Amino acid sequence: MLLRPGQLSLDELQAIHQGGQPLMVDPAALPGIAASAAVVRRAAEGTAPVYGVNTGFGKLASTRISEADLATLQLNLIRSHSVGVGEPLAPPVLRLVLALKAASLARGHSGVRPVVIDTLIAVHNAGLCPWVPCQGSVGASGDLAPLAHMTLALLGEGEFLVDGQKRPAAAVLAAAGIAPLQLAAKEGLALINGTQTSTALALHALLSFEPVLEAALLIGALTVDAARGSDGPFDPRIHALRGQPGQIDVAQYYRSLLGGSQIRQSHQQGDDRVQDPYSLRCQPQVVGACLDSLRHAALVLVREANAVTDNPLVFAATDAADGELVSGGNFHAEPVALVADACALAIAEVGAIAERRIAMLIDAGVSRLPPFLTADPGLNSGFMIAHVTAAALASENKSLAHPASVDSLPTSANQEDHVSMATFAARRLQPMIANTAHILGIEWLAAAQGIEFLRPLQSSAVLEAAHALLRSRSPAIPQDRYLAPDIEAATAMVRDGTLASILRSLPDLPALWTPA
Repeated sequence: MLLRPGQLSLDELQAIHQGGQPLMVDPAALPGIAASAAVVRRAAEGTAPVYGVNTGFGKLASTRISEADLATLQLNLIRSHSVGVGEPLAPPVLRLVLALKAASLARGHSGVRPVVIDTLIAVHNAGLCPWVPCQGSVGASGDLAPLAHMTLALLGEGEFLVDGQKRPAAAVLAAAGIAPLQLAAKEGLALINGTQTSTALALHALLSFEPVLEAALLIGALTVDAARGSDGPFDPRIHALRGQPGQIDVAQYYRSLLGGSQIRQSHQQGDDRVQDPYSLRCQPQVVGACLDSLRHAALVLVREANAVTDNPLVFAATDAADGELVSGGNFHAEPVALVADACALAIAEVGAIAERRIAMLIDAGVSRLPPFLTADPGLNSGFMIAHVTAAALASENKSLAHPASVDSLPTSANQEDHVSMATFAARRLQPMIANTAHILGIEWLAAAQGIEFLRPLQSSAVLEAAHALLRSRSPAIPQDRYLAPDIEAATAMVRDGTLASILRSLPDLPALWTPA
């Protein structure tokens, strides 16, 4: 894949996330890289103080460093900032981090030599994953600790993650035929200053949640049929009057999913209920609002993936000047923090409305199905406690959805006095996705059980396909049995895209947030 600095698309980011895509920097970027490196070289050879080149860092920015110590300054920066803790970042995240950092540096505003970018690309293309602890960044001044661990591995001093184990970097690089990187002026700072870790974590969540959201649409429609709900609330005229794009698109999904259902037709022939519970009829409004938030997050994250976010920035020579380095604050990850918080709310809400649908299905007074979806209640508890699990997970998500971006602790002796907390904001999305996927797995089992009480009536062809897929892994539940394995099997198909593939086979439906 040709890595075009500043022009990465969401499709390309998804391909990098999935792996198996060798990268090559667009040759058109090389002149800009060389020009910015020349600016830094002249600054390093000069006498004027330039932050990040011949001064200390953060609160120590007024401390001058001699020319003889400039390389040591960069090496010490990486060593001192490699202070992360916790579990290592996952390989898909690290693939994105390496690619995003290379793309950012290749914009030609960071002042690094081509060898720095070449080393990042070589490590990525060799399938190597630096060992990077997941905790230790406050999302400004960039993702310092995670990116320092990444860089330390490139230098041959850190570690790589190999088959789940930590391995010394020097040996791993040697086995791959990659020379350890040696840093010149400003290069260490350029490598660790930036938002690539938080951006990669947020993209990882966005891309991981896509099949879960698609599964939620299928499962929500199956629940509508299991509860013999009306398809009137999905009438396009309703949603056109409001004009919210996500709501309009989600309603279109539900009309397509429910079209041709015999259960739908039976509802129209004498059901005396006037309106369905909100968890059924307001799905376009709720899930559509979530979709709008996720689409906005995708736009912001693609922008950030293409951004230059280190400091100071290099503006190469023009006819009027030899070029200059300008200090700013692009490393502050507030855009990532805010959209990660929005993603958290969306993920929690998709799970919350699914939990309400489960509660509705097991309540015989509302669903008009047997109590707790079992034909012999009392002797059997049916889905009574499976719903409790869903409620517990939905409650956990409510706590995890608390905005991270509203918190800030000053660092670096109050020089860095407002931070974004973007890295945690993005990192906490994975457990939330897992919780929501489990809630949906439980709902899928419950809705399938409900459909079976309505036989011989058939649902729509696509919903019957979803029902059959579940039954291929989880047999019918005529009486109580050990249900945890069924929940795990259903959840796995929610997370890995197996269920979503049914939805993707439908023609003429709007895309979610990933372009076609």
